[in-house]
Amino acid sequence: MQNSSLKTLAAKGIFWSAVDKFAVQIGQFVVSIVLARILLPEDFGLIGMLAIFMALSQTFIESGLGVGLIQRQDRTDVDFSTVFVFNLAVSGFFYLLLFFSAPLIAVFFNQPQLINLVRVLGLSLFLNAAAIVQKTKLTIAVDFKSIAKSNVISVFAGGLCGIVAAINNCGVWSLVIQSLVGAFVSSVCLWFLSSWNPSVLFSKKSFKSLFGYGSKLLMAGLYAQLLNNVYNICLGKFYPTASLGYYTRAKSFADLSAGTIVSIIQQATFPVLTTVQNDRERLVSIYSRMIRMSAFLIIPLMTLIALLAKPIVVLLLTEKWVSLIPLLQWMVFARIFFPMSAINMNLLNAVGRSDLYLKVDLSKLPLTVAAMIITIPLGVKAIIIGHVITSALSFVINAYLPGKFYGYGAVKQLKDMLPFFGASIAMAVLVYVTAYFIDNLVIQLLFGGIIGLVSYLFICRLLKLEELKEGWELFLSLRRKTIKEDI
Repeated sequence: MQNSSLKTLAAKGIFWSAVDKFAVQIGQFVVSIVLARILLPEDFGLIGMLAIFMALSQTFIESGLGVGLIQRQDRTDVDFSTVFVFNLAVSGFFYLLLFFSAPLIAVFFNQPQLINLVRVLGLSLFLNAAAIVQKTKLTIAVDFKSIAKSNVISVFAGGLCGIVAAINNCGVWSLVIQSLVGAFVSSVCLWFLSSWNPSVLFSKKSFKSLFGYGSKLLMAGLYAQLLNNVYNICLGKFYPTASLGYYTRAKSFADLSAGTIVSIIQQATFPVLTTVQNDRERLVSIYSRMIRMSAFLIIPLMTLIALLAKPIVVLLLTEKWVSLIPLLQWMVFARIFFPMSAINMNLLNAVGRSDLYLKVDLSKLPLTVAAMIITIPLGVKAIIIGHVITSALSFVINAYLPGKFYGYGAVKQLKDMLPFFGASIAMAVLVYVTAYFIDNLVIQLLFGGIIGLVSYLFICRLLKLEELKEGWELFLSLRRKTIKEDI
């Protein structure tokens, strides 16, 4: 593939992936705000208790096979059918497992209502499994426009139903309804937009080949989900349900920005990276630009959220969520290296080294366990401060192999990030001074946001950072291209 066509393909993918993620995140953000104003922290805490069970089940259902299909160059229709049959069969198995384990889960958390919540929410496993291959096909084709349509429609359909349920005093069931309706609508849309029709063909040879690659991702995924959700179990077991609600909301707010940027870059560039996996120079060029662009976006954004946490929480969620403010301020800094860490790990998958991906993930286990042992007895705030420390150290670990193989490790990456840290610190001073002299929270949020954005972009322009110009040119070119396509 020629450089120009590859660049156009990547740019178009990034644009539509960005449209997808931002539209979805904005939709989810609005819905979560409305639901948080109606529901109680305890309602979110109950769903947080079930997060690990749903996440582990979903990881087993996917088993890294979808990523294996994307990474493979000589994929066939039999390969797609094999993955489809596997997804459905495993989703059925885990639903039954959750159904009969529901009483044990309820006893563990001492929450009897979890029995019915598990059994109903578990139905989403079927709905998600039915469309994994369809989404994979669209990803391979870099057709993120169709994926964006599906995601946006499902988010707003699920959100609307959840809000209606909350208004009608359905409580925690509003969150279950939101999840199920969203999963159902997403699955239907992906089937409609994808040109692939499934069959019941299952090839042992195909499965063995794909699982050889995907098994490492499965292990890494299980490990990641356990670590990401083990805090939910501990907080749900040893602390009031509201504490878990505050923790999950802080995490959700932080992931709204960091997770969006990671998803955009990973989803759009992974298929592109796989096509140049044998061209070292082009691979490193794309990879390093991803790191810099991520830092350009995430560092000032997280800094701004931390500075304006009080007006954000009080104005959007009301005073009943005021305990969330310090947790959110720490959590955003725990996510500041998240996009760059994810890109480093994603590179290993793109070049077919899922085995190294697993080894790197497992190497961080002692660090995470030590943080858990120290912070969990100290409370929610201590846990999140532990996240800040471990995320920074994890970034260094994740960047080790890219540095070894491609000469672009943690030191060079941090050096590339320094201008963005500098610009963000200068921005933070201006925003802090502005907020200090303003008591009205609405004005504080409005002026703080505007001054933060303008000052950061101005400083980037003074420093002549390429990412500012590149991002603007990319937006304009893709906007013109999109208008022409629509016409």
